[in-house]
Amino acid sequence: MIKEACVETFEEAAKAQERGASRIELCSDLANDGLTPSDELMQKACTELNIPVMVMIRPRAGNFVHTQSEIEEMKAAIDRAKAANAAGVVFGLLTPDNQIDEPNTRLLAEYAQPLPVTFHKAIDELDDPVEGVRILKQIPGIKRILTSGGKATAMEGQETIREMIQIAGEQIIILVAGKVLDSNVDEVSDKTGAAELHGRRIVGDLQ
Repeated sequence: MIKEACVETFEEAAKAQERGASRIELCSDLANDGLTPSDELMQKACTELNIPVMVMIRPRAGNFVHTQSEIEEMKAAIDRAKAANAAGVVFGLLTPDNQIDEPNTRLLAEYAQPLPVTFHKAIDELDDPVEGVRILKQIPGIKRILTSGGKATAMEGQETIREMIQIAGEQIIILVAGKVLDSNVDEVSDKTGAAELHGRRIVGDLQ
């Protein structure tokens, strides 16, 4: 089982590693569901940790509909993640009617090469996250999808998550989130069939 800990400070990242996290998702401002971390934090985490660091690429809080200037900001943040030797990047883009923004997702996934991309929980805004998986399978470079199956928690979304895993097949890993805790991670894995799980407290409280 891969346990990805979602953190916003180096101290949290180091503690997560110490407690057995397999990978880090590095963000700032988790109160707003995670924004791009500072260059300094990226550099420190990617240099000093011994586990892979995935860097959130999200220029602002709010929705996932991004303007052309925000897309340019995201490209610049991807450049900085590459310079820091990140293991991958995390982003999600939607259209105003809550569909996956295919052109810009394709553009950024290509721009991020050779880094693998995780398409984040923006997919849970879709009416049908399973259809979202079908779309993302057509975009080279998308290696993971972070989801709680369109529900508030992974346990509530377990049926949809199982469908998403089935559609994703061998091509994309479904990374399961949504109140995944150190106390329920085994149960969530068992109920969803997911081998990779993600959470703020997946290896305990890091505060």
